[in-house]
Amino acid sequence: MPKPRIMYIENKSGSLNGPARIGRVTFSKTGKSVSYDGRIFRSSKGSRFKANYVDVETGEEFWISGPRKDGRDRLYPESSSPVEIDADVAEEYWREIRGMNQPD
Repeated sequence: MPKPRIMYIENKSGSLNGPARIGRVTFSKTGKSVSYDGRIFRSSKGSRFKANYVDVETGEEFWISGPRKDGRDRLYPESSSPVEIDADVAEEYWREIRGMNQPD
């Protein structure tokens, strides 16, 4: 079974700068789908504009990728919307990915 990973997850169904978060996902054995927070996302295989996964139940489009060390995960960095970080991954995210202590 693939190891769960901390990933960047952004909802692209409403706009190019949708709600985003950092959370722990689990990949399927084949790597073609991802599960997060009770939802399953299937790879769009490059057939979508600025989205690489689709929620299998709702059809909503998402961008899911590995988080960047510099924290600039959004495709459009001019967005001022905050990126939420799940509490269960926050400490590990700041330490292992960002290489710093979790801010207050």
